Amino acid sequence: MPAAPIPHVAVVLPCLNEGAVIKGVVAEFRKALPQAEIYVFDNGSTDSTIAEATAAGAIIRRIRQRGKGNVVRQAFAQVDADVYVLADGDGTYDAACAPQLVELLWEERLDMVVGAREHEGESGAYRKGHQMGNRLFNWLVQRLFSPTFIDIFSGYRVFSRPFVKSFPALATGFESETEMSLHAIQLGLPCLEVPTRYRSRDEASKSKLKTYRDGFRILWFIIRLLKHLRPLALFATLATLAAATSLAIGLGVIVEFMQTGLVPRLPTAIAAASLMIIAGVSLATGLILDGVAYTQQETKRLAYLSIHRLSPRWTSDKQAPDAASRT
Repeated sequence: MPAAPIPHVAVVLPCLNEGAVIKGVVAEFRKALPQAEIYVFDNGSTDSTIAEATAAGAIIRRIRQRGKGNVVRQAFAQVDADVYVLADGDGTYDAACAPQLVELLWEERLDMVVGAREHEGESGAYRKGHQMGNRLFNWLVQRLFSPTFIDIFSGYRVFSRPFVKSFPALATGFESETEMSLHAIQLGLPCLEVPTRYRSRDEASKSKLKTYRDGFRILWFIIRLLKHLRPLALFATLATLAAATSLAIGLGVIVEFMQTGLVPRLPTAIAAASLMIIAGVSLATGLILDGVAYTQQETKRLAYLSIHRLSPRWTSDKQAPDAASRT
């Protein structure tokens, strides 16, 4: 029986002005995963990030479009591997956990392993506003979509090749992690969360996350995804609210008309009727979009199933890959 192939691992580190720490981050991942290729995707740094990453032996890629989502999109398109390790280049994630995460993904044939952040003993690792926002958005996603994840914003993730190559990557900023989690939920992909240490940011490294601005962007992105992934639930809720409001303001008009045969409050009657029409249109819209969403889900699922778990280097002899190498 042939030996199982050793997966080709690629570490992807998005960076913006992390010259003070990136050399150490690359060195840590090199030590943890000595056989991996380490890519630093620079997003327009104006400091020594590129020079430090090059000195550490990383493969440099420059992405001009600002935003983490744009970096992730280009990284997943440009890098070809069997297993992808994604982490921020700010040194807050523990590289020593990477071998465990990779082994879990490969041995258990998972599609995503998330390093759920634990910051015990690291008083500066998590700002209070970020902790509150993280809990709020996790609760929201669990209620709207699925109770699958407890840390949807973790930037420390390991992916299979089928996940990466079927991931649409529509987000442009820090919504990217949310999109990854919802992609896994939509397709029902096998995933796992593993507690990992989240360290304090180095004093020379500044956070790129703007609490309120990015919080509103993430909330708006979740609403947009709800429209695409669960349109019937969204529009049925809107229809229910419109119908309830219509009945609340129009019931008195109906009772008065039945008693007297008159409609003295014509504006109220028009408003109630309009709201009921809106309710009907909303429900019909939800039903139509639900069919469209189902078709899109089927298409994404077929695209996922068409991608081999092993990169082309294992099938360069043009022989059909072993059935075990398929998703």
